[in-house]
Amino acid sequence: MPIQLDDILALAKEAALEAGKLIADKRQSGDIHQQYKDKQELVTSADIAADKLIIQKIKTHYPDHRILSEETYTDKSQAKDLNKPIWIIDPIDGTVNYAHGHFMVAVSIAFAVEGEVKVAMVHNPFLDETYSSIIGQGSFLNGEKLDVSHQKSLRKAVIATGFPYDKSTVPEIMKRTEKVLMHCQDIRRLGSAAMDICWVANGRLDGYFESLSPWDFAAARLIALEAGATCGHFTPVPDDIPSCIHCDNLLISTPEIYQELDDLLEA
Repeated sequence: MPIQLDDILALAKEAALEAGKLIADKRQSGDIHQQYKDKQELVTSADIAADKLIIQKIKTHYPDHRILSEETYTDKSQAKDLNKPIWIIDPIDGTVNYAHGHFMVAVSIAFAVEGEVKVAMVHNPFLDETYSSIIGQGSFLNGEKLDVSHQKSLRKAVIATGFPYDKSTVPEIMKRTEKVLMHCQDIRRLGSAAMDICWVANGRLDGYFESLSPWDFAAARLIALEAGATCGHFTPVPDDIPSCIHCDNLLISTPEIYQELDDLLEA
């Protein structure tokens, strides 16, 4: 049977809302245990539990679909082939925020097939914000259609970025960040890539740049794109990786300032 994207979206929403309730309840009860991957990347017991919940729900309905997730199915090479159905999951985007009681936290679920991300769901249980999109059908926040800011002046724009756990690349990142800061109104570092990109979609931010992993942005990128954002990279995309999930040097912004940002970051 052909895949019905409405059914995929409904399942993604159900999974995201249940995972959101799980992580909110765990934080409220204090039932969170912390550990570190590779001695530097924070992961909590809530990340693991939410990941398991989402995967189990998907496997129940679509046992043959592939899964790429931050905590369980971590082989990023899967993302080179988006022709066969694949779910791309981040159970808690913004784990450091989550562990420290901050509100910029999201459950992110994307579904890709036929070479493209087709369905996206990003849910923030602490702000009660649920972003959704089906390719070609626009983007929505709690059911209301989204549109980017259409800010025409980079000098008046607010741009977001982030910093990696691996500090070896920070000097280069800071050079780029300084360039942008000198030409925009201000920079934000909010701690959740998925929320940053969704905030570009709803016009609270005018642009965003960072290098990420596929699960950090696969869903939010589609949401921004369907809200009218321009999405690309300020360095070349390898031929063997679909552009929609290529991780390095991502750039997403309202279209009016995209080229100016791209020129600054590429230089």
